[in-house]
Amino acid sequence: MADPHFDLAPSPWVQRWMTLIRPGAAVLDVAAGAGRHARLLARMGFEVDAVDRDASLFADPPEQVNVLQADIETGPWPYAGRRFDAIVVTNYLHRPLLPVLTGSLEPGGVLIYETFAQGNERFGKPSNPAFLLAPGELLEAVRGKLRVLAFEDLVVSDPRPAAVQRLCARRE
Repeated sequence: MADPHFDLAPSPWVQRWMTLIRPGAAVLDVAAGAGRHARLLARMGFEVDAVDRDASLFADPPEQVNVLQADIETGPWPYAGRRFDAIVVTNYLHRPLLPVLTGSLEPGGVLIYETFAQGNERFGKPSNPAFLLAPGELLEAVRGKLRVLAFEDLVVSDPRPAAVQRLCARRE
């Protein structure tokens, strides 16, 4: 069953920046859940890999989507040695994975990331600091590795009030 805290519509941030992904690209959707972004990306003609610790959330994936069930927090990185033209991450934070993600981008590849930030505790879950980015933390995670194209650290009201950080960055 889907988590009620996560909207099923694709993120406007992902929709805005996915236009930078080259046509026909290989895209990884991390912590894909029910597959809202994987489905969108597949409709746009991308070849998509979607990984989540509970693949049962992703019912009836489109033909262009490879769904993999893997615990990327305690198990090995299931895409070792593989590079992607784009990686999309929303509503998910596992800090040790950040360098793995930046290292898994092809030259010219795009990282589109959006998740909760400190201050979100006043709006509800997540409220545990382990799952909330510190000010500038997402920028620091890509410093010297990717060129930042856009970054925001703000409070949003839609789909529900939340403190978020969002980043779009390219591997040169």
